[in-house]
Amino acid sequence: MVRVSGMSELNVGLSIGQVAERTGLSVHALRFYEREGILADQVRRESNGRRVYSEDDVDWLEMCIKFRSSGMPLDTIRRYTELIRQGPGNEQDRLALLRSHQDHVTAQIEALNECLNVISHKVDIYQQHLDQGTADCLWVAPSSVQQAQADAG
Repeated sequence: MVRVSGMSELNVGLSIGQVAERTGLSVHALRFYEREGILADQVRRESNGRRVYSEDDVDWLEMCIKFRSSGMPLDTIRRYTELIRQGPGNEQDRLALLRSHQDHVTAQIEALNECLNVISHKVDIYQQHLDQGTADCLWVAPSSVQQAQADAG
């Protein structure tokens, strides 16, 4: 078992359905993650071949879900997983990988904040005009203006 700092070492057996329910991933996605080498530990199997997951697996998957939700490519998650599996000695590589993604997420947040500022400005303008009863002057489509000018001319 790969030991990751902060993760418990409980070896409670969870079915694939239980893990799907807890993580929000589909059973298909869990099998895909396993095939793609995304899980830090090899998934144990019962004698009948059913997968048995541990609490560590759930913790790992929840972290990977956050990575994916933040835009980290599967190849990068796979690389991080490989580094974890290799054990001590590659912490600088892990840190570089995480810092690179952190920079990417920070840039995304900054871009989204710029978008939010524009949207918030437009909301304020619309609210102000609606409150004043002057909303009919807001953003008239160019074709409407041309048509109105043609009708008046």
